[in-house]
Amino acid sequence: MDIQMKKKMADTIRFLAADMVEKAKSGHPGAALGLADVMVGLSEVINLTPHNPDFINRDRIVFSGGHATPLIYSMLYLWGYDISLDDLKNFRKLNSKTPGHPEYGHTPGIEVTTGPLGQGVANAVGFAMAKEFLSRKFPEIDHKVWCLCGDGDLEEGISYEACSIAGSLGLKDLIIIYDSNNISIEGEVDKVFKDDIKKRFEAQNFRVLEMNGHDFEDIEKTLNEAKNSDKPTLIIAKTIIARGAVGLEGSEKTHGAPLGEEVIKKSKIAAGFDPDKTFYVPDDVLIRFRCVKEKGEVLEAEWNKKARIEEIKAFFERDFSKISWPEFKEGESIATRKSNGEILNAIAKAIPSFLGGSADLAPSNNTLLKDEDDFPHGRNLHYGVREHAMGAINNAFSAYGLLPYAATFLVFSDYLRGALRIAALSSHKNYWIFTHDSIVVGEDGPTHQPVEHLTSLRSIPNLYLFRPADANENVNSWKVALNIDAPVAFALSRQGLPNITPKEVDLSKGAYILKEGENDLTIIASGSEVSLAMEVANELNARVVSVPCFDLFDEQDDEFKNSLLKGKVVAIEANRGYEWYKYADEVIGMDSFGASGKGSEVYKYFGFDKDKIIEKIKDTK
Repeated sequence: MDIQMKKKMADTIRFLAADMVEKAKSGHPGAALGLADVMVGLSEVINLTPHNPDFINRDRIVFSGGHATPLIYSMLYLWGYDISLDDLKNFRKLNSKTPGHPEYGHTPGIEVTTGPLGQGVANAVGFAMAKEFLSRKFPEIDHKVWCLCGDGDLEEGISYEACSIAGSLGLKDLIIIYDSNNISIEGEVDKVFKDDIKKRFEAQNFRVLEMNGHDFEDIEKTLNEAKNSDKPTLIIAKTIIARGAVGLEGSEKTHGAPLGEEVIKKSKIAAGFDPDKTFYVPDDVLIRFRCVKEKGEVLEAEWNKKARIEEIKAFFERDFSKISWPEFKEGESIATRKSNGEILNAIAKAIPSFLGGSADLAPSNNTLLKDEDDFPHGRNLHYGVREHAMGAINNAFSAYGLLPYAATFLVFSDYLRGALRIAALSSHKNYWIFTHDSIVVGEDGPTHQPVEHLTSLRSIPNLYLFRPADANENVNSWKVALNIDAPVAFALSRQGLPNITPKEVDLSKGAYILKEGENDLTIIASGSEVSLAMEVANELNARVVSVPCFDLFDEQDDEFKNSLLKGKVVAIEANRGYEWYKYADEVIGMDSFGASGKGSEVYKYFGFDKDKIIEKIKDTK
């Protein structure tokens, strides 16, 4: 293909993107114009299947700079995904296929939701990890993972965490293209970002290549070189933001605002395009881009002839009826983090795609799978102290089709909150194991004692948080959690909890009556406070309602809720507990941070004591 044809293809991308932003009167045209030449080269080497976006051996492409949707949607249309010119014209409109940032499950061809910078880089690392894991079992899974990122992505700490993991694992199929245009919203990047990116990534065991992002020969040569690397690769693409925008090339003004009709018309004239045509795609350009789709159809057909398709399908099957659940004795005292470890192992024995790990806390989180090798040979992942990257990788595993979990202390859920929010937004089916769930952590003190975290996590839409009262509730919580098509978090105790709940109980509605009482008083509680509620209720002849999942309970109709809550309602939880006021007349919770001391003593010091609670309830009648 000659240079003039490539230039025509790149300019088509540029003007589609510019027209989209102009029509919407909002958006980010600069990155699209700057990367257009690179995208022409990438179209020649990438293996995509627009006819079947779910083909397992397709290359994955992640646009970490999710604001660059004018580029993303233009490429999806040009490559032949189920995106039309009308969809491009509806850019950023309500309920369109082309929202302001790419959303997983909403637009064909979008592999993950991106927008919060750095998340996409970590997602790409997760995709490359999933591919590496699966290729050990099925060598015919041999695709690449491409990621486009910018300065903002590399400034965010999550990208450093994730790339450190990628380099440590030697993920040779990961290729990151860094759009190095030295421009951010506030002006030139080197005002705040003077890192030697080449040295940084070489120190992380990456191969680093550099290219002129506007030289087609250099682009093609570099991309092909990256495909044959024996390490993860970073390509530093030197580009000019808003390349081809007459009078605005290189300006930070083009990052997040329309170019203006006059600039677009002048730019089209300079490129030999008709200035009066909008959303125009020359026939020869479309034919050339659609070669990506044709090549993908051939590649899939050839792959299907050699692949062990039935074995691969069997690996991804999820028959939860095959799980042999652990059993726990009545009256036995066991920490829910410990019973959870037995549950994880039971699930792993039945579900081959179930895998996970911890942010350097596996012995404390009880998340190691027995008789399993370390990743990538086995299903035990070691993330190191990198919670945020772990979270984004957990999301990528889910998007890839695996059934993953990630673990840390509940108080450190703050460190992965960005990824957890994306999990909920995207309805990723994955699991978040948060142990050491209250002030009973004890001696480590208030820095390690969560008090606001349950309330905070329950406030995230589409995230289901379970806080089981004991080992039996833990088992029954997992039976429900596995059938929820959304992320599920578990808040688990460090300390032993007496086994007081039924061996079999339906928790699909999030709550149930654990103990009936004759008095007009209901005590509701979760987790470690359920056994305390039982002690109080035995003295006061009150009803006890265990609420292992506030989120599920909150979704039920009023008839069910009212059937559980009678008379005065008192909630007990070692947490801030604001959400309980929706149902409770009184909340016995935390009004401050915790304190350092023996766990049982700290618990009692802050009022979680049978006699103190009884006195408080009686005083407020």
